[in-house]
Amino acid sequence: MRPIKFKPILKQTLWGGEKLVSFKHLDTDATQIGESWEISAVPGSESVVAEGELRGKTLRTLIEEMRGQLVGEANFRRFGTTFPLLIKFIDARQDLSIQVHPSEEIARRQGKDHGKTEMWYIMESDAGAKLYCGLKQKITPQQYEHMVEDGTIMQAVADYEVKEGDCFFIPAGRIHSIGAGCFLAEIQQTSDVTYRIYDFKRKDKDGRYRELHTREAAACINFRVENNYRTEYVPAENQGVNLIHCPFFHTEVYDLSAPMTLDYSQLDSFVALVCLKGQATVTDDEGTRTPIASGETILIPATTRTLYVEGRVKFLATYV
Repeated sequence: MRPIKFKPILKQTLWGGEKLVSFKHLDTDATQIGESWEISAVPGSESVVAEGELRGKTLRTLIEEMRGQLVGEANFRRFGTTFPLLIKFIDARQDLSIQVHPSEEIARRQGKDHGKTEMWYIMESDAGAKLYCGLKQKITPQQYEHMVEDGTIMQAVADYEVKEGDCFFIPAGRIHSIGAGCFLAEIQQTSDVTYRIYDFKRKDKDGRYRELHTREAAACINFRVENNYRTEYVPAENQGVNLIHCPFFHTEVYDLSAPMTLDYSQLDSFVALVCLKGQATVTDDEGTRTPIASGETILIPATTRTLYVEGRVKFLATYV
């Protein structure tokens, strides 16, 4: 059971930028790449192994063959052959639409498999880049519909100028949007359900306004107002720093300048390492050495007990 690398799934978008090609060292002439899906089990966009003896196999096939050895016994009982997380890098040249995602309960009532809770970790973004997260003033569902209709909904949405290292948790029901100039890593439940609330009255390449989902979104929105939607944590070198612990995933950030052993002997789950900066060699307890560099993501099987990480590197470690 070796660490696994997958081929990135590149998504060209109207709002996509040019950062991902150089960040991931891609050999492509494609432009406006808004997203690189690093590990995905979304139907129609499923990850395929990039190298080694498993090359060409899909993520679902791996889980069917390896079951709990790959994802963890509890995860296999809970999710079956569906990998529970979708991991992405996102480069926004323009503002994305204002949107919201349903909870598990609401998604099932609406005929969807899963809701969507997610998180963002900000990487080196443009100066002055900002994003939108949560409500900054109390509004009722009726006021929400009127504000969407007359184009004033942005007056109620909190905005944040961001810098590298900022983290935001977006539970289902929280209004949000990635702003122009943001470059980030996203970890979310395996779900592609998004309800578009407001799109700045932009038109698509065919000159049409994109569809809004005002009513569907209204059923999902959490109208509670909080003082701060940014995740507060204290950065530290050469140790794991907790960012998010929620029912759907747990994520830590590591900023290493010295070798470190990560102990997963008590963890019944896969671990995904999402490399944000630098490079390192990862050695598992069976002696398998795997290089990782900025822009790469590797999947560590649940059977792995320890990882020795050697290099100057910054990465997210996420598991369920």
